[in-house]
Amino acid sequence: MALHVALAALLYALLTAVRAPTVWGIGCNPDGSNPWAAMERRVSANLSNQFEWPLFFYVVCLLLWQLQAVDTVQVALAWTFIAGRVAHSLVQVFTSHVRLRGVVFMVNFLAVLGMWGWLVVGQWGWAGRVG
Repeated sequence: MALHVALAALLYALLTAVRAPTVWGIGCNPDGSNPWAAMERRVSANLSNQFEWPLFFYVVCLLLWQLQAVDTVQVALAWTFIAGRVAHSLVQVFTSHVRLRGVVFMVNFLAVLGMWGWLVVGQWGWAGRVG
């Protein structure tokens, strides 16, 4: 979870930098325009994404911690989610390759669904025990 917070902080710093020409007039083009305008929109959109699906990641992590149900499968899925988030950010911020972004997002999506599925199966008896 701390690494995801660090990613969001890095994206906030990047957003501040790409908005500098518009907000402070630092690094403007000779005509006064922002040379980073296209990137600004992508960084802003990616930053918004950090508060959507990751919410379910945080909830499952907190439940795992509270229930003391962390195991190697959960840790592997959590690292897959974080790696996927970083890859998703890189693709969304530095390219306009929508299909690749969708594939990378699917990695994040499935990792969190896997975490939830593994938690439910392990905690609520669907792994060979009743109730």
